[in-house]
Parts: sequence; structure tokens; C-alpha cells
Amino acid sequence: MADLSTVARPYAKALYDVARAAGTLAAWSTALQRAAEIVADEEVGRFLAQPELLAEQRARFMREVCGDIDDAAALATDEGWNFLRLLAEYGRLQALPDISARFDELKSRAENTIRVTLASASEVDPALSARVRQALQEKLGRDVELEHEVDPALLGGAIVRAEDMVIDGSLRSRLQRLAESLVD
Repeated sequence: MADLSTVARPYAKALYDVARAAGTLAAWSTALQRAAEIVADEEVGRFLAQPELLAEQRARFMREVCGDIDDAAALATDEGWNFLRLLAEYGRLQALPDISARFDELKSRAENTIRVTLASASEVDPALSARVRQALQEKLGRDVELEHEVDPALLGGAIVRAEDMVIDGSLRSRLQRLAESLVD
């Protein structure tokens, strides 16, 4: 099977076009995130992988589960049902996390926003967070949605991730570079 990110692009684009025309980008974004969480669940994965299940049954299962979640109601619509059936028919339900990510990228570009993750060894002071957000907005020319992660393994410093850009200013990374320079 092709790489899931490659498989995800046309599905995400088609769904993005439908959602944009209907003015439902936010609803679809949230619904896809919930569906991605569902298929990533180990038990759900085992259930969907059962060879005796027909594609229609897989799609119906996803529609029913998503229909029970308020945030995923878009997948219970006619468009959602067609989308899930298409994915199930071609054995691509496991691509939902990648489809969700690609959809959000398209949505962010249209809204001129970017989701940035700031990982640090401890909680970040709100004033520093605001300065980082402002600096990134100026550098990237887009509105920044800044998310925080605490990763004690970093020791100190921070790592900034935005789409395919990574700025590694962690103490762990600096120590690793120092060790490599000493070994050379």
C-alpha cells in the first residue's frame, strides 16, 4: 500500500473543497480529529481489521461511533457517510489521522494560521509564551496557534515545531552536539 500521507492528500483536498463550499471547515476539522482518534484506538483497530467484515460494515461502524460524538456529527451526514464508505471500500480508514492532518493544513492556509507546538522541560511563563508567539507570527507571516507540551527529557530550553519546520533549542540537543564535537 502507498504511504498513508500520500494516500491522504486527495481525500483531504476533496473533503476540504466540500467543507469550504458549505462553510463547515471547523466542523469537519473537529470531526476528522475525532475519527482519527477513534481509528487510532487499539481495540477499534483490531475490530476494523477483522477479515470477515465487509467494507459497508466498517463504514457503518465508524458512522455510528462518530454519530454518537457531538464533535464528529459531520461524519453522520450524507457527505460523511459517502466519505466513510469510500475509505472503507478502498481499505483506507487507517489513513484518517493523515487525512485529518492534511485537512487541517489546508484549513490553516485558508485562514492564514499555523499550529505551532512549543515543547519545553517545564511550564512556560505566559509572558514568554506571548513573546514566542509574537516572534513566530512576525517570522512566519501568519497567525500562530501556540500549543504547549512539557517534556522533562529536554532538560532545559525548548523545541518549536510548525508544520515541517523544527527549531531545536533544547539543552539535550546542545549537549548531544557538544559530545559529538568532543568525539570527532
